Amino acid sequence: MTATRLRWWSWIHKWSSLICTIFALLLCLTGLPLIFHEELGPSPAIDEVADSGSRASVDTMIAQALAGRPGEVVPYLFYDREKPIVKIPTAASMTSAPDTFFYKVFDVRTGKALSADQPNEGFIYVMLRLHADLFAGIKGTLFLGGMGLLLAVSIVSGMVLYGPFARRLRFGEIRKRHSHRLRWLDLHNLLGIITLAWFGIVTLTGVINTLAAPIELMWQSNQLIEMAAQNSGQAQDDRKAPVDLVLARVRAAVPGMTVTTLAFPGSPFSTPTHYAAFLTGDTPLTSRILKPAIVDAASGEVVAVRDMPWYATALFVSQPLHFGDYGGLPLKIIWAILDIVTMIILISGLYLWLAKWRSGRAVVDAVGAVPAEPAQ
Repeated sequence: MTATRLRWWSWIHKWSSLICTIFALLLCLTGLPLIFHEELGPSPAIDEVADSGSRASVDTMIAQALAGRPGEVVPYLFYDREKPIVKIPTAASMTSAPDTFFYKVFDVRTGKALSADQPNEGFIYVMLRLHADLFAGIKGTLFLGGMGLLLAVSIVSGMVLYGPFARRLRFGEIRKRHSHRLRWLDLHNLLGIITLAWFGIVTLTGVINTLAAPIELMWQSNQLIEMAAQNSGQAQDDRKAPVDLVLARVRAAVPGMTVTTLAFPGSPFSTPTHYAAFLTGDTPLTSRILKPAIVDAASGEVVAVRDMPWYATALFVSQPLHFGDYGGLPLKIIWAILDIVTMIILISGLYLWLAKWRSGRAVVDAVGAVPAEPAQ
């Protein structure tokens, strides 16, 4: 590589890193507890009851959830993938923001209401909002996506610069007899190349996750409308089929899969005249990929079942890969260690820039302090 190209790549690496480093550090700090969100988040205590396979009436649970919330509606049902519970949120309207939901949690086997903290409160919720959108909504999410792209540029440019650097040293060598700054440079480069693949994957999947809102909007305006068009359904204010009937018919239409979410008519993920059920499989991969089913709200008949489009599937696959929550606790611990190493890389990179900047300032100050020669 020519000296000119090397300087050019060095300039790209320096400025792409400097611009995004603070935000990358924030994402690493907030992402660390989110790796263990299932262990640290609110989890209701469940009675030890033999699972006979029977399920309590969901309509009865919905009535209980609404009993203490006059004037509110239920926009969704959320089933837990690991535990026999269902979360039933109530809201002021079908289109209310999720952070305004009030949740009631029930045991699906007995229908018993369980005591649980609200998932939109507490430490994990604050960490999630900071990590996802800086409490700034879609603008914050897209801004963090832009920082993620800059971080990707920094990773690629760092990889390019590592080639010429590695020719001068043995792999893993730390020049301990040289200056403090050179030792940190060697450590920065070593940790960076070791974590290169992981850091790149987490950055890429993080950028994909910031596109969740546009991807959801694309699905709603395309596939959801196409599926619902196969049956026009009822008028919005007409009588609706019991939820128990809707769930039974969905499960019969898609055997071998589990309902994880049911969107009620009028919510953003359904239509005014249809329920939308979202199902997953039972393998590590299929448990993360949703399959939607559209149900006529009046009759409870399943109208259409389709696989998600490729762009939505890419989002579903990237989410567990980003947090490492598809391989149990051992993989989460590995993800946490790599996250801490990444923070060391980011902090050392910032230190190296500050040390070089101060060194340059010191040289300028020293030159400026030399008395000028008298005029001849």
